[in-house]
Amino acid sequence: MNVLVAYASKHGATAGIAERIASTLTAEGLPATARPVGEVDDLTPYDAVVLGSAAYAFHWMREATAFAKHHEAELARRPVWLFSSGPLGDDKVDKEGRDVLETTAPKEFEKFADLLRVKGEHVFFGAWDPSTPPVGVMEKAMSHLPGNPLSALPSGDFRDWDDIEEWARGIAEELRAHRS
Repeated sequence: MNVLVAYASKHGATAGIAERIASTLTAEGLPATARPVGEVDDLTPYDAVVLGSAAYAFHWMREATAFAKHHEAELARRPVWLFSSGPLGDDKVDKEGRDVLETTAPKEFEKFADLLRVKGEHVFFGAWDPSTPPVGVMEKAMSHLPGNPLSALPSGDFRDWDDIEEWARGIAEELRAHRS
């Protein structure tokens, strides 16, 4: 059973998550390949797909959404899991006491849940290095605003590698059960 871990990443944090998911699945006996969504034209070689994107303002990156729409019929015939990365910082709950990972789920989770018959979804904390150059129109515009709002973002790598690996092992377990 071959697994594709397709992703959209702006600064590389989501790519790192996708690579860790793929390496964990492979270590679990399920060959997996992590590839940017823009490099995937054909899903034929894959029996299952894990699709993820960085999330900004509660939405996946455009290329991840376009990938899901373009491959909708093929994805609906395979086991599919969705993930996103994005929340920054160490706070697990917001000011109202709600789980940050639940409240920051991208709208695409709900949008694709039934359409693709999604088996599971997960939000992971992301990473932010303020010394990296701004990417995209929005970041470039924000970097020129007085007080540069980007500099107010918590900086650091907040990805929880144990959580990522645990989630990937759960996918492996489901796929092995599916195979039996």
